[in-house]
Amino acid sequence: MADSSGVGRSFQYTGCNMRIGIDFGTTRVVVAAVDRGNFPLVNFETPEGEPQDWFPPIVAIRGEARLYGWEAVAAESDPSWTVLRSLKRWLRSADPHTTVDAGGQPLPLRQLMAEMMSALRLQLERHSNLLLKKGEPIEAMLGVPASANSNQRFLTEEAAQAAGFIVLGLINEPSAAAIEFAHRNSDERKTRAGSGLVVYDLGGGTFDVSLVTMGETEHVVEATDGIPNLGGDDFDEILAILALASVGPHRDLNAAERFRLLEECREKKETLNPNTRKVTLDMDRVREGWQQVTIPVDEYYERCRPLIESTREAVERLLTFHESGSLDTLYVTGGGAELPPVARILRETFGRKVRRSAYMRSASAIGLAIRAAAAADTLREQFNQNFGIWREADSGANITFDLIFPRGMALPVEGQPPLKAERTYQPAHNIGHFRYLECSRLNPEGQPTGEITNWDQILFPFDSALESVTDLAAVPIEKLTQPHGIHIREEYTCDTAGNVRAVITAMPSGFTRAFTIAHSASR
Repeated sequence: MADSSGVGRSFQYTGCNMRIGIDFGTTRVVVAAVDRGNFPLVNFETPEGEPQDWFPPIVAIRGEARLYGWEAVAAESDPSWTVLRSLKRWLRSADPHTTVDAGGQPLPLRQLMAEMMSALRLQLERHSNLLLKKGEPIEAMLGVPASANSNQRFLTEEAAQAAGFIVLGLINEPSAAAIEFAHRNSDERKTRAGSGLVVYDLGGGTFDVSLVTMGETEHVVEATDGIPNLGGDDFDEILAILALASVGPHRDLNAAERFRLLEECREKKETLNPNTRKVTLDMDRVREGWQQVTIPVDEYYERCRPLIESTREAVERLLTFHESGSLDTLYVTGGGAELPPVARILRETFGRKVRRSAYMRSASAIGLAIRAAAAADTLREQFNQNFGIWREADSGANITFDLIFPRGMALPVEGQPPLKAERTYQPAHNIGHFRYLECSRLNPEGQPTGEITNWDQILFPFDSALESVTDLAAVPIEKLTQPHGIHIREEYTCDTAGNVRAVITAMPSGFTRAFTIAHSASR
């Protein structure tokens, strides 16, 4: 099912376009591909020629220059560069206008994310085992934390689209891991349909836990919980504190030294196993002249225990508030969960129900690729998902979901009129960018919380001066200088076959365009 062999093994998707799953993690970006019924991990070649099955989401900044990925890692030893890691943690509280402080220079997070995704795509084309041709279309399913809000989901999707990926949709990371689990245990699942799977996903920067009811062909996420700012990064910080205490009195670290210290701690943490008794850190890597320090693992694990206990409490809280969901398996995934005491502490409460994934760092990416392989599902007798559109709110400060046709709404039968919905409003910009999507679940505020599948995107001229322009994508989107008197009417219909049609009209000019909207994957 999965393959993590070296760069020497290459593969190509035999369908129309290459399809992949992208797990954009806090400390690692992991990519899995769809390859003739298999879902191997993509390997990247580092500047030193070494294969790695992940891409570092790191940016190095110096003035107007920016480096990403492995090039950014190489720049971390140069104090003239400001190195930023864990961009995903910034997304948690971001809006479309959020900026990041890069050595006193504010940079739009939106721009950094788009450039990071572009660097990933370039790495896939030039330095991976995908054998992509330059500019070859890549269809991608993206993972997001279960607790991600609409802004985070929108910004993640927008960044991938800006980088040239054809985004098939978004899936909560624990749900993607559940898909991987079901695929790998397909024979077992057939005899246990309706069983309860709790996915424990402790990544580099976030912790999510989801209760999933397994079915023959569909898996339902019943409830989610988590801790948005807890992950492997925090275990690195604890080890760094212990290491600095062992060094003795010293002045504060500069940014480059702190980066190197955390990288040393991360690398040594990832080598730990249940038989390890001590951690030896090369502090000369952090600052020339410093000696090695040795930390007893029992001391390190004891410092980590309160954080691990908080994740166990989240699992128990989820089960307490959703007693109807039975727990048959606690499926442990995520790079942060590789720390040996994690599974041990969970077994103290849940016993043999705890199962560590064979693909701790890549289960979500593999599940995303599996979902990407079957992304062209179509409507049948009813809307299987909530269909709507992303819209700007609060003068562009937030992104909100406008529900047009709700999940479960029956399609009209032969002889009945089509379903209809209308929207009217006064536009704020010269061009309307309509991003249609469907999602599996909505939170109490009506915003997407489950899987997102993208439909078509449409550009429409709100400014009458642009009505004759054939390539609206080449025109910058700007605020209307004189919006008074302009009104837009959107009319949506859905027929017996599930075909969704949009008619958009600008008043008072009466300019109208009609569009048939479909899944992105079906084009």
